[in-house]
Amino acid sequence: MAHTPPPLPPAPAPAAGGPARRPVRRPWLRTAGLLAAGAGLVAATLPAPAPLGIGDPLFPHLGNPGYDVLSYDIDLTYSGVNTRPLAAVTRVTALATADLERLHLDFTHGTVSAVTVDGRPAAHETSGEDLVVTPAVPIDAGEPVTVTVRHTSDPRGPAANGGWVRTSDGLAMANQADAAHRVFPSNDHPSDKAAFTFRITAPSELTAVANGLPAGRADHGATTTWTYRTRHPMATELAQVSIGRSAVPHRTGPRGLPVRDVVPAGDRETLEPWLRRTPGHLEWMEGKVGPYPFETYGVLVADATTGFELETQTLSLFERRLFTDPRFPEWYVDAVMVHELAHQWFGDSVSPRTWSDLWLNEGHASWYEALYADETASKSLEQRMKAAYAASDGWRADGGPPAQPRPPTPGAKISLFRPVVYDGSALVLYALRQEIGTGAFDRLQRRWVAAHRDGVASTADFTALAEEVSGRDLGAFFKGWLYGEKTPPMPGRPDWRSLPPAGAKH
Repeated sequence: MAHTPPPLPPAPAPAAGGPARRPVRRPWLRTAGLLAAGAGLVAATLPAPAPLGIGDPLFPHLGNPGYDVLSYDIDLTYSGVNTRPLAAVTRVTALATADLERLHLDFTHGTVSAVTVDGRPAAHETSGEDLVVTPAVPIDAGEPVTVTVRHTSDPRGPAANGGWVRTSDGLAMANQADAAHRVFPSNDHPSDKAAFTFRITAPSELTAVANGLPAGRADHGATTTWTYRTRHPMATELAQVSIGRSAVPHRTGPRGLPVRDVVPAGDRETLEPWLRRTPGHLEWMEGKVGPYPFETYGVLVADATTGFELETQTLSLFERRLFTDPRFPEWYVDAVMVHELAHQWFGDSVSPRTWSDLWLNEGHASWYEALYADETASKSLEQRMKAAYAASDGWRADGGPPAQPRPPTPGAKISLFRPVVYDGSALVLYALRQEIGTGAFDRLQRRWVAAHRDGVASTADFTALAEEVSGRDLGAFFKGWLYGEKTPPMPGRPDWRSLPPAGAKH
């Protein structure tokens, strides 16, 4: 993405005899040995850094301006004890989109021991949750650059903060919305997607799995190194690494798609009745919106309590209790599995441009969850949407309109995921289908995921495509349904009523 950095401090006054000029990076300077100590000298001449961000309305300090990440190469070494920091090396290859005296990465909850820029030592310091890197020579716009950070990755700390999830036998990740930088240095915003390679070294009795497909395995006796690569760009919040005593059953999905699950080894047979449903889920979703967008899919079952399931790319994270607690009805578990699968199209392949576009992720996933329950378990979509309509004004009062949600509660980032972005946003899609008709709505869904595959898109992109597909001006419709404090009348359902918010005078 093309980001604009903040203005640099004023240049020093010109010396007599000519104008002041910004230092020019010469290719030969990259390998000049005299630069080994130069980064510290450069850093000393710059003002103290401040945390940056790309101005996301909900997470203003998330992401960083001035560069576009092309790839992450992440090495993790796990000791076998999930309360000890992992040794890690993260290589970030990026393309500068502006001249940079410094380069900011999002990173916290780890210790940095060394940083290099294109193989040469670079100064580094922290500012807020930013790791601020000062190369010996400024980076020019249009220049590729590789930043290598040696650090620890610490799984300790409150689980509610996100990042590493400690399981009964190891670790997994839950990075949504802004916790990937608790695990590895990154440009931690979904608008900057990149390729990923993971190398995980762990005790040989354990199994490591990550997003994408296997790309090698090396046994070293007591330890084994597992390598995985993604074939499609991925947002940092969707990264996944599982380490534990795991079984990895394989099966085949539609059109020969490899389906790979990761489950606690002792639960392999218990979970099989659920795992075998995934090919059918994939076939159902492809029938609705078109081909699955990635190279593989599967279910990661973690023996941990998170309070949520998560659509990590190609390998969705689920709590073990969802499948083993008899209080969860069969139809409900089935529908939740479809919810996370639907995210692979809506949220993973097509990622939100800002976190205010979250409704596009969760609204669509909730829509297909509800539609699946309607079609396969006779759980009425109509009744679910009518109930959502009744609650909608209260949800808007609590969390804001679907496309303009209120920021999360301080200290509780997960509070961003309120009912208004789930069924409250699925309700918007129901209203849209009522407004433009089922045929146009279905064409819109297919066009959306095809047009923005492997990319990022905004609410404005969606509303523009809806108008194009339907051939109608939908400005007033979307203004009310996406941004209104009150829920508009439901097209074709004049008898539906929204209850006043709790505590409202009426």
